[in-house]
Amino acid sequence: MLFRYCGEGEFRPASEYWGSKADTAYVVGEVYKLAPCEDRSQASHNHEFAVIADLWANLPERFKHEPWAQSPEHLRKYALIMCRYCDTQTYTCGSNAEAQRWAKNLRPLCEYSVVSVEGTTVYRFIAQSQSKRAMGAKRFQESKTAVLEYIEDLIGLERGASAKTEAAA
Repeated sequence: MLFRYCGEGEFRPASEYWGSKADTAYVVGEVYKLAPCEDRSQASHNHEFAVIADLWANLPERFKHEPWAQSPEHLRKYALIMCRYCDTQTYTCGSNAEAQRWAKNLRPLCEYSVVSVEGTTVYRFIAQSQSKRAMGAKRFQESKTAVLEYIEDLIGLERGASAKTEAAA
């Protein structure tokens, strides 16, 4: 909800819309904690996608057949998974053969997911969304830095090469 600071320690809903939401969510006379919520920079968001597109367009030839090298989106989501910005589904099977069958059936469900088998257990990793709704400014910046560094390491670039392009922008 958006609130406007009116001075002398008083906050009021920023609009009639937020006022009706506040009336529904809060009780008059109760004490609530307010915390600042920093909005994410659209420039930083756009920068990540532009750098990944550029890195993808310049991938070394040896990576052309890798599943994560099909598009910039595949590369970004793979990096999110490898950096642990993902959700994990675990399936325990009765045998390794059954686990292999499960994995084979799970792979096509989401072209961006990573599916692996360890013994009789199948793991499916799905990248978390980096949308503004899903990730706040701090977590987005952490994931962006991790993803860009991971991709740089993956393709053998000097670490921080992406950050240099951001500083120059």
